[in-house]
Amino acid sequence: MNLARYLLSAVLAFLLGGCSAQEPYMKQSVTYLHLLTKTPFFTRLDKSQLQWVIDHSTEWEACAGMEVSNRRDASDHIWILLDGGWQIEQGGQVFKAGHADPAKWYGGPYAKLLPDDSRLVTNQHSYVMRIGRVDFEAMLQRGFNFTGHLQQGRDFYSAKR
Repeated sequence: MNLARYLLSAVLAFLLGGCSAQEPYMKQSVTYLHLLTKTPFFTRLDKSQLQWVIDHSTEWEACAGMEVSNRRDASDHIWILLDGGWQIEQGGQVFKAGHADPAKWYGGPYAKLLPDDSRLVTNQHSYVMRIGRVDFEAMLQRGFNFTGHLQQGRDFYSAKR
């Protein structure tokens, strides 16, 4: 009976587009250029660069409590917080961040900065972007201006190790 109730709750949450209080999930979402231009990580990009980001990434809607990534898979993708909030849990501590904070990104080429027990968890209904490491490195090679944001994050993650 409990399994049937859980499945029904999950199906209803998926169909209605809301988050289930019983089981957090992520579902693919659409990235809109006009919203991406207002996201702090991307404000220094021009329209063609923003479109390139959209074409080479995936946006996800995530319920509160969803593990987005962890140290074991962090080097495969860089995650960017678009809206909402998340927290980095590591070493028995919790570091909360919003989309304008230094910890607005996680992983990618900088995964080595994360301790083995690090994990990334949404702490409210959020929208997150996953960019494959190869695509992100291509963005850097193309001159996409993430320098300040990446340095803030590197400083944050280095201090929290």
